[in-house]
Amino acid sequence: MEYTLAIDNAPETVPGGTGILLLHPSTGETDRLDTDFLATDTDSMLVISTRTTAREVKQKLEYYEVDESKATILDTLSVERGYTRRRSEGVRYVSAPDDLSGIVSETETFLQDHDGKLRVTFDSLTELIYYADEDGALSAVEDILDLLAEYDAVGMFHLADEVHDEETVAAFQALFDGVIELSEDGTVTSSFDE
Repeated sequence: MEYTLAIDNAPETVPGGTGILLLHPSTGETDRLDTDFLATDTDSMLVISTRTTAREVKQKLEYYEVDESKATILDTLSVERGYTRRRSEGVRYVSAPDDLSGIVSETETFLQDHDGKLRVTFDSLTELIYYADEDGALSAVEDILDLLAEYDAVGMFHLADEVHDEETVAAFQALFDGVIELSEDGTVTSSFDE
């Protein structure tokens, strides 16, 4: 299955199973890239958020006119912060942002329960590393990338590159089929495996 990528200076399409790393400055405006990725050529989408609550993710989707009826949001923050949380069709929860097995399990459940073209975004790996640790985050990302391949889905994972040392960035980059870089001035460049 081929997926259209509506992102400047990136390939027009990528095959199912593709994992994309979005490297960005910590102040970078990633929402536009994220929502362009989600809104294009998609039957269902999973938004894994270790950075914002489900309510904030919904506001982002609404603002960028992404079809919310296709979205499932995995909120990793609300339980830990003590916010009221009611599971609904479009919102799932794990107990904490470092609940790596819960995040992987919920991703698998989403992929099992949906058909067609499936997209996953993970915002953000930087937060995941902060809450869990680098080795745990790398392992969880590998598991999710394996699931994308198994279910012919595609995913985009955010990493604020200047927050981490070069070895950490390189370790994550090595896991992905493609890297999209967003610079401070909003310029987008990319490199993908042939």
